[in-house]
Amino acid sequence: MSKASELRAKDVAGLEKEVNDLLKVHFGLRMQKATQQLANHQTLGQTRRDIARAKTILAEKKKGAAK
Repeated sequence: MSKASELRAKDVAGLEKEVNDLLKVHFGLRMQKATQQLANHQTLGQTRRDIARAKTILAEKKKGAAK
């Protein structure tokens, strides 16, 4: 789980890498769910929220850099 304060400390490139990593993890969890190998279904929702959190902070940083 990524905290917002940890994400805000990263630069734009670091946040983009974090989003890509989270998307790969989320894909793997979806595949586990499809093959009925996923034991904890809460991880899917948590990963989805982590992706949204990282994307939001990334958009804020990009908007701030454009000004």
